[in-house]
Amino acid sequence: MLRFSEERDPFALTQFVRLRIIDPEGAYWRRGIEAATRWRRETGRTELRVPYVFVALEEWGAVGGYPLGRWLADVRRYYAAGSLEGKRVTELEALGMVWSAWDTAWADGLAVAKDYAAVHGHFLPSTNAVWGGDRMAIGVWAKNQRAAARKTHENAERRAAGESGVSSAGELSESRLEALDAIDPAWCPAWGIDWQRGFHLTLMHVRSGGALPVRAGEVIVQGDDLGAWTTTQRAGWDKLTPAQQWMRDSVLGLPPADEAEQQPARRTQADRWATHLAAARQFHTREGHLNVPRKHTEDVDGMDVRLGGWLDNTRRRADKLAPERRAELDELGMRW
Repeated sequence: MLRFSEERDPFALTQFVRLRIIDPEGAYWRRGIEAATRWRRETGRTELRVPYVFVALEEWGAVGGYPLGRWLADVRRYYAAGSLEGKRVTELEALGMVWSAWDTAWADGLAVAKDYAAVHGHFLPSTNAVWGGDRMAIGVWAKNQRAAARKTHENAERRAAGESGVSSAGELSESRLEALDAIDPAWCPAWGIDWQRGFHLTLMHVRSGGALPVRAGEVIVQGDDLGAWTTTQRAGWDKLTPAQQWMRDSVLGLPPADEAEQQPARRTQADRWATHLAAARQFHTREGHLNVPRKHTEDVDGMDVRLGGWLDNTRRRADKLAPERRAELDELGMRW
């Protein structure tokens, strides 16, 4: 441009001088517009919903390396402050500018949610799930949307019951609820998300011709052990809601476990204390003292109770015992 011995277009020369010397800020603006235009052409999108971390690719020529995402975020701030020139507003709107950062984040999340559901067949990601080229934390995003949806439904019930002054802060709009329902009607169940994902994956496995898994480790889909899930559901039938029981029984054909299959209930700490105390009393009645060898076991109703080890462990944590438990052993002549 500076070889004035050659003929130059007066307009191009004027623009060069203005942008590079007189108005460098204008040059930065023009590069942003060029980068935004190139982004639309390369992605095929009609709106400027550009991730904040996006930088123009080097192969994009003159705009390569331009921080387009950060530039658009700055422009939104200027627009919100009312300091952005009208002609620049018009120029950006012609490119499909989205002025609300909140709306942009929502649209980005929804796009990733659609892609996730298209690949997995559901929108029930675990909380730690990430997805998409930008490795978006889609699991956290989905969790936040579920919380907002539940708050929306709860507030609607409160208003319907006649309660006044219920704030709408943190609710999801009807259009956003519909958009998420369109991706997966079961995306926000009334119960745990892990349970819903296990049901969905098991149902899809059966519908695709697979046998209903009955043992842990038998069928693994998308990292979920379907056999372990079905076993847990059968054993914990009484813990399910009526709707969940219907889904298990009528949809999957998965009945509750019978008495022979039911696992024995886990013994509580109080149960274990009562058993060992009975063994100590039995030993004391027979021997007249409580000087029990470390490896001694006592037969209580056909069950071997490791009485010696239990007494040694109890002595070591004597300061943490409840007064009533310590008194029970004192009655038997316990040596602390």
